[in-house]
Amino acid sequence: MKFTLSWLKTWLQTEATLDEIVTTLSAIGLEVEGVENRAASLAPFIIAEIVEAVPHPNADRLRACRVNAGGAELSVVCGAPNARTGLKVVFAPPGAYVPGSGITLKVGEIRGVKSEGMLVSTRELGLGEDHDGIIELPEDAPVGTAYAGWAGLDDPVIEISVTPNRGDALSVRGVARDLAAAGLGTLVEFAPGNVSCIGASAITWRNEFPEACPWVLGRTVRGVTNGESPDWLKARLTSIGLRPINVLADITNFFTIDLGRPLHVFDADKVTGGALTLRRGSGTEEFAGLHGKPVSVAEEDCVIADANGVQSLAGIVGGEATGCDAGTTNVFIECALFDRVRIAQSGQRHGIFSDARQRFERGIDSQLLPAALDAATLMVLSLCGGTASEVSSAGARPDWTREASLRFARIKEFGGSEIGADEAVAALQRLGFGVLARDARQVRVSVPSWRNDIAQPPGLDQANVANAATAAAGAAQIEPEVDLLEEVLRLNGMDAIVPVSLPVDAVIPAPVLTPKQARTTLARRVLAARGLLECVTFSFLDHETAALFGDTPETLRLANPIAADLDQMRNTPVAPLALAAARNVARGFGDLGLFEIGPAYAADASQTLVAAGVRVGLTPLSALSPARPYDAMDAKADALAVLASLGVPLDAVTTNPGGAVFYHPGQSGTLRQGPKTVLASFGTLHPGICQKLDLPLGSVAFEVFLDAIAEPKRRRKATPVLPAFQPLRRDFAFLLPAESPVEALLRAAKGADRNVITNVALFDRYQGKGVPEGQVSLAIAVTLQPTEKSFSEAELEAISTKIVAEVAKKTGGVLRG
Repeated sequence: MKFTLSWLKTWLQTEATLDEIVTTLSAIGLEVEGVENRAASLAPFIIAEIVEAVPHPNADRLRACRVNAGGAELSVVCGAPNARTGLKVVFAPPGAYVPGSGITLKVGEIRGVKSEGMLVSTRELGLGEDHDGIIELPEDAPVGTAYAGWAGLDDPVIEISVTPNRGDALSVRGVARDLAAAGLGTLVEFAPGNVSCIGASAITWRNEFPEACPWVLGRTVRGVTNGESPDWLKARLTSIGLRPINVLADITNFFTIDLGRPLHVFDADKVTGGALTLRRGSGTEEFAGLHGKPVSVAEEDCVIADANGVQSLAGIVGGEATGCDAGTTNVFIECALFDRVRIAQSGQRHGIFSDARQRFERGIDSQLLPAALDAATLMVLSLCGGTASEVSSAGARPDWTREASLRFARIKEFGGSEIGADEAVAALQRLGFGVLARDARQVRVSVPSWRNDIAQPPGLDQANVANAATAAAGAAQIEPEVDLLEEVLRLNGMDAIVPVSLPVDAVIPAPVLTPKQARTTLARRVLAARGLLECVTFSFLDHETAALFGDTPETLRLANPIAADLDQMRNTPVAPLALAAARNVARGFGDLGLFEIGPAYAADASQTLVAAGVRVGLTPLSALSPARPYDAMDAKADALAVLASLGVPLDAVTTNPGGAVFYHPGQSGTLRQGPKTVLASFGTLHPGICQKLDLPLGSVAFEVFLDAIAEPKRRRKATPVLPAFQPLRRDFAFLLPAESPVEALLRAAKGADRNVITNVALFDRYQGKGVPEGQVSLAIAVTLQPTEKSFSEAELEAISTKIVAEVAKKTGGVLRG
């Protein structure tokens, strides 16, 4: 919300300085975002007079001018066609920064003639787009005076941040009311005056959608002259960033900001049928909006239509067909009350953000309509002429009777401030609350119509308001009571609330991270240490891409996506990672690894936490091994590294062939713990997916399902750091069928005697001469750890025999001779 200091003072009689106003605004909850003082940037520019303007001796389009800027005459070369003798102008001396052109002036020569400054245009001052010539000032403009002060540009622009509940603060009068209540001046009374009405309105209202618009007013003003707004009105609008259009449109924009009361003007001669109807959209209608774009209305939208069809999206944007232009002579002024929720939904549906929508969806003063319509009518009559008709209306004025109570003890108990009962009641009265009843313990007040954020307690009807208000306590009473408490506290100043430290429950603080969060952090560190780059991607993507990675049920389709190509919740983080990898490959980064830890969504709308990664291209260059394409085993190694870091015993993890639909069916697998628990999946991405996403063939991916990993069990006995006896190693080579999984061999060997066998590792795989057809030789190293004494030869032989027997039993492997 922006407004100028002078605009604020039309509603606030105050002697307070700008600093006092800014400080008070932030203290009472209307946080100041910034203050722009244009006079500071325009300080070097002064009013001057062209004493003489003659053609430049060496340039046809330039003029050599002698300029009086309040001191010695200066020589200035000017290219403006309107530079002439006797003209009052705006002069920029050497050293001045010209905001419109971004240059700092210095003395120089232009085609042999000295130039000691610049005569500027409106655009060069940053005050508009006019650049056809230099600014022409009236004859009585005082030479040597600062231009900003003389032109009224020394008016600071204040911008405040307004919370969603404070619709009343989206008006200059609302801000002035808060400042007056805070003791910074007196609020000017709003008295629009009486409108002399002649005859009935040429346009009447019909309301077929009262749920969306309970009350609407309007009147015709005949014989108006539409044109350029007066300087004061244009200055008000341009100061806050609004572009002046024409006087009729500018009047509606003025009252939107001034009173927080959006209005709309129709060209009455362009309205067909003599009536405007508030109704639902048909779902097939479209009109050209005043914002320059077509609007296709939905059945849930409230629209304003005439006999030709829809002319406005009610409360959000008007239509070009009935808009006012230079030829407008008869105008119809609309002043309506719209349902805030429906306005918000329609605005979001169409993606239209307007000042009117901003105020309607936050709630406007439901009782202000007649006075606001009269004020707008009087301004139209004053600036455009004409005669006003009687008011046409539909619906009825809403009954406004809201009450709330405040227990004085709560100010200290809940608010932590020493504010007396009299002071609290006075603060509420200054904000417009009316005292209905008061005793030593509490006060009951009526809520003003412009504060619709002070809600009636849920479930409380008008019949029992009095009883609830006089009760000492009650859950139904709490909501409006805290609203009143907030008003009292903020008027006293938010910074006046004494800070209180949070209670300390224990000397040693509890862990900041839950076990799940700690595991997530550890998994992130492990993947980053393995050379993968972390990504944070959207949890949704386009429907067709999502279908490549699995099912796309309707339960995961977004009803209101932020973009048309982001309409489906992802079923795996691998999908957005693959898209990110494809974008990197397209830009020349073909060898990379990406990972993300984020949610995957199931058809029942549940979500699981997944650590996923994608590797593309070649492995990094190394002195130990040449670069090679990534394969499925690299993805498996990433998944196993995460599992190992999280305490999963890898000897209990089995590998099963096959994986999700987006993996290559012959180059993928799952990691399981037990028959049911799937801990991870890995593999080469399906060639069809690589082709559609423009990924190199052979790209690999993995998923680790963090929610499936059980918490590691705490060991009862701590194992010694160093064993008492030196471990031994025995090597075995077994002949097995070529398709036999290595894991089965390793598990069988370790299971021969788990008390002494601490590790089993594969160190050789051989097929060829000396090995029967269809078989493979697998060599393993078995580590044996004595615990009580060193092994004797007989004991070692017995252990070796058990290993050979267990491998034969479990895998069918035969010790190679």
